[in-house]
Amino acid sequence: MRLILPVLMLLCSCSVEIEKDSVDKWKDEILEAEKDFAALAANEGIPEAFTTYAAEDAVLMRNNTLLVGKVNLIKHFENQPSKVKDESLRWKPDFVDVSVSGDLGYTYGHFIYSYTDSTGTTIENRGVFHTVWKRQADGSWRFVWD
Repeated sequence: MRLILPVLMLLCSCSVEIEKDSVDKWKDEILEAEKDFAALAANEGIPEAFTTYAAEDAVLMRNNTLLVGKVNLIKHFENQPSKVKDESLRWKPDFVDVSVSGDLGYTYGHFIYSYTDSTGTTIENRGVFHTVWKRQADGSWRFVWD
């Protein structure tokens, strides 16, 4: 009986360590998805990045309007007015967290959106983003809220 308590304590401490290792791994996966998402936006454009990293059930809020579902995100980007010059969206998460179950996570940080208007003036908008990530059936992370 005296041996049971120490053995149980040891087993409990091991499972906590395994969970912490898993959570840290999942946070790293989400940060990697954010990095790849931002790189795609920089290299291939904002529409390509957002439609690639959106889950099928993603929700995107733009101009106080909710775009629900990946299909509607694609339509939104296809129906954008004339392209501006030198459009750029840069961001980097300042924080990441993930559920203990490893199926949902979120990030937040700062973004800079800039473009050149018709007069040649560079316009720069800065703000804060918040993204909710969901693990997909194939193990990848896609956003469900941005």
